[in-house]
Amino acid sequence: MPSYVITTFGCQMNVHDSQRIDDTLRASGYRLADSQDEADLIVINTCSVREKAEQKLRSLVGTLTGLKLARPELVIAVAGCVAQQEGEKLLSRMKQVDVILGPDNIAELPHLVHAVQGGSPPIVRTVFDVDEPVFLRADPDPTRGVAPTAFVTIMNGCDERCSFCIVPHTRGPERYRASTEIVVEVARLVAAGVREVTLLGQTVNSYRDPAKKLAPAPLADPDDVDESEFAALLRRIAEAVPDLSRLRYTSPHPRHVTPSLVAAHRDVDVLAKHVHLPVQSGSNRMLKRMIRRYDRSEYVERAQRLRAARPGLTLSTDIIVGFSGETDDDFGKTLDLVREIGFTGLFGFKYSRRPYTPALKLDDDVSEAAKGDRLTALFALS
Repeated sequence: MPSYVITTFGCQMNVHDSQRIDDTLRASGYRLADSQDEADLIVINTCSVREKAEQKLRSLVGTLTGLKLARPELVIAVAGCVAQQEGEKLLSRMKQVDVILGPDNIAELPHLVHAVQGGSPPIVRTVFDVDEPVFLRADPDPTRGVAPTAFVTIMNGCDERCSFCIVPHTRGPERYRASTEIVVEVARLVAAGVREVTLLGQTVNSYRDPAKKLAPAPLADPDDVDESEFAALLRRIAEAVPDLSRLRYTSPHPRHVTPSLVAAHRDVDVLAKHVHLPVQSGSNRMLKRMIRRYDRSEYVERAQRLRAARPGLTLSTDIIVGFSGETDDDFGKTLDLVREIGFTGLFGFKYSRRPYTPALKLDDDVSEAAKGDRLTALFALS
């Protein structure tokens, strides 16, 4: 029986993708190896949101050079967002790699590995499933034990086009999963012993049901360009799976925190009393340069509505420091926002230029020293 190991870099979406890679390989007769030294297949699932993740990939692949020389039959596959971003270019820079696999091509991995083992040259598969989206479902296996928490993907891709973000390039345009499939998967997970489900999507609260099976949510405004069917989906899951103990979601976009979603937090008890709501900056000037499509006052208002709807609800956020043109005054406004909202936690990052993003047209004019100082100050306040 062939064996494999998986190394994962990045966000919850990458963790979930690695779980689906694991399911796909096991279904094809693979077993999990105890170490890379023993594996027939090494899969590296990558993130490209920040430059450090790419550096980790290069470093890890470099450490595998000796193993590949000693065992030429070993197959090394690079999956995920860096694979999607770089494609063929990775093969020219990393001669050890045999398979390049995009996020939408996970189901093809066993076939691609078999082809390489049969003598095929290195293979690149980075094709978006835009016309017929495929969402790999979780299949609980009681023999392996069932974790109390699970991820369920409800959509892929992003249409927001924030100027700093590479996700639209690496994950493609937004594609949504049928609500009927989502509810069935949540129900199957809960029946197997899962108690908490987190709904996943790059812009999770932009969800619209391609199956058109959801009843309109209370307070949903069809004329509001920020409205979606996400609140209706939350209500449907809570109604259809009463044994679910807690429901979470990540990551939402502030502009889709509409009255219908606020009302869902008021009415749906199974929803966690916590929302991770990325803000990125407290400066309107920076938000405009980032193309975030809301201003500071709108963010604060929506955060306050969530808290008013669900007493005790807490908020966390993402913040970028040192974005193009950020002054001390801009950063000071971010610190003021952190104080005003009172986040229970935050993820802070130094801005790094990413390929294929609109922000490449802007100067990266904040020094690394200033970025470091601002990140330190942000974490100290948090």
